[in-house]
Amino acid sequence: MIETIEKYFPELTETQRAQFETMMRLYPEWNARINVISRRDIDNLEVNHILHSLAIAKFIRFTPGTRVLDFGTGGGFPGLPLAVMFPEVSFHLVDRTGKKIRVATEIAEACGLRNVTFRHGDVAECRDKFDFVVSRAVMPQPDLLKICRRNIGTEQRNALPNGLITLKGGELGQELRGLRESEVVAVNNWFGEEFFKEKSVVYTPAAG
Repeated sequence: MIETIEKYFPELTETQRAQFETMMRLYPEWNARINVISRRDIDNLEVNHILHSLAIAKFIRFTPGTRVLDFGTGGGFPGLPLAVMFPEVSFHLVDRTGKKIRVATEIAEACGLRNVTFRHGDVAECRDKFDFVVSRAVMPQPDLLKICRRNIGTEQRNALPNGLITLKGGELGQELRGLRESEVVAVNNWFGEEFFKEKSVVYTPAAG
């Protein structure tokens, strides 16, 4: 049921496999009631949503104790797949749409995830500090960094300096022109599916 994920992450534990299989089963059921994934795209859940989220796990291996804010998580991407992959890392998922947060919360509970918390509302209401902010195509990188920079702490736990990690598609030169420290890595360095042909992981250190 999760053959593609297992192909790229053969080290998954039995618990992680079961959690991803639960996601694969529950997202279509919830999506029929509350639309968190495009209905024409729900059949591509494993690759276009779960595996896409896990590109961040190929880019960085978060150390235990890391705190991550998922800005504009929607139905739980990339936060929930990353929470499965890094059970010793804390994830805080924020979204303005209550119905979407409800779906993400229900799926996290069904998966038995204990390292995830949720906030329905604006990230401006969040005063906590995190090592990294992650997001999936929510807004341009400079705008997102402006909003989230104050939520990124200074204590270093990882090989990469604390900052913003996003999943984006298309040509990014114009968007990143003012962010000279940004690093762009093509997702098809790791995953061979056609969907990832023009997809990137973009990292901008908070201090950059």
